[in-house]
Amino acid sequence: MPDEPVFHGAPFLKSLNKGLYEPAGSRSLGESTERSSKHNRAVTAEVPQFQEWRRAANAIKAYTVRNLDKLLVEFERNLTARGVEVLWAADAEEANRHVIDIARRNGVTSVVKGKSMVSEEMELNHHFEAAGIRAVETDLGEYIVQLAGQRPTHIVTPALHLSAEDVGRLFAEKLGEPFSAEHQHLTHVARRHLRNEYLKAEMGMSGVNFGLADTGTLVIVENEGNSGLSCSTPPVHVALMGIEKLLPRIEHLPVFLNLLGRSGTGQKLTTYTHFIQGAAPGRKLYVVIIDNGRSQVLRDSAAHMALYCIRCGACLNACPVYRRAGGWAYGWVYPGPIGAVLVPHLVGLDQAGKLPFASSLCGACGEVCPVKIDIPHQLVHLRHRAVNEPSPMRSWTERLTWTLWSWAMRGPLRYRTAMAAVRLGVRLAPYLPWHPGKLGAWTRARALPKVPGPAFRTWWRRKG
Repeated sequence: MPDEPVFHGAPFLKSLNKGLYEPAGSRSLGESTERSSKHNRAVTAEVPQFQEWRRAANAIKAYTVRNLDKLLVEFERNLTARGVEVLWAADAEEANRHVIDIARRNGVTSVVKGKSMVSEEMELNHHFEAAGIRAVETDLGEYIVQLAGQRPTHIVTPALHLSAEDVGRLFAEKLGEPFSAEHQHLTHVARRHLRNEYLKAEMGMSGVNFGLADTGTLVIVENEGNSGLSCSTPPVHVALMGIEKLLPRIEHLPVFLNLLGRSGTGQKLTTYTHFIQGAAPGRKLYVVIIDNGRSQVLRDSAAHMALYCIRCGACLNACPVYRRAGGWAYGWVYPGPIGAVLVPHLVGLDQAGKLPFASSLCGACGEVCPVKIDIPHQLVHLRHRAVNEPSPMRSWTERLTWTLWSWAMRGPLRYRTAMAAVRLGVRLAPYLPWHPGKLGAWTRARALPKVPGPAFRTWWRRKG
């Protein structure tokens, strides 16, 4: 049998989203995230103890990360005692081997998948296709982007970049349905097509929002019911879980459920909260616990907070850069501020060392994070590492540019000389033969700024 293909990260969809340097992102995404952020802030402001919940969640997560090795052993022991087969995966490649092997052992040809960001990390659908197994996403947003052949653009609402008209045209093209832009009708169409998928699938998959170490319980939180059906309808259930998803004790769970609903979708609680404690009689349950770069975060003592994330998406909604650029511009599974913090650890600074610079450091992400991850300082820390550690992403021209800039900023005479050169350069640029098309990516969508008036120092000297 030929070797299975290996997939490396998400494509940078330049043809669909030009990236950070061109303001051509989805209007629907920007409007939706701004509306969601305002709504969520209003909801959380109504809860007097919300800040106490945030502090408690931060402390619980800090304890979890410090004791992750012991808690993982306890979690595995309690899962195994309930008849669950636990599999460990160091990376996405090993995790994919485990899942494909489970499918083959159980004669699986059709899979229904509840929402799982870890499966996106693994590029699992590609591996299913290569193995001849049909996999269908059942979360409505994931189902839509799967039909469109796209990547999710948001952690919580994967199809946030698409309007109802976009979805109506997609359903007409892919499902043969009459065009409609009415939300309820589109939901009904998706439900009708997905219902049969649950009934004929031999295996269901899900992510895990929280794993409770003391009881060996999987907690899955959702609003649509698709994860519950994916877990319970097929005879085989495979749950994918990152090593950081643990909570030490079941009594720690309520604070996170309160935070997740309000920060993610502005609800007091999500519609469904499933507690899975072993397989039902006659069924099989497998849990694949995945590292896939998370140990790199643990090795950096200043970065442990990145593992506190509960995937609520609040920082994405609040981020002005994400609203304009969209999720695909970040080039991998996790977009937005948390992606800029987490992805460089997961895939390496050589591949994602520029992501921490895709931020204005306005601080909005840190203000809304329900577990109080200090995202702005995490970004600054990664910027420091990206600049000071050897990386193939840093060309000699970039190093030379910043060396000269640093030299110019160290003395008043040097600074004034440099600023005079900049002012002269801006004046001359329109007359150069390679302006504006080849001046750089920035000028493809923007005009150069007008030359400002005299420097304040000069004005002050003239005015006495």
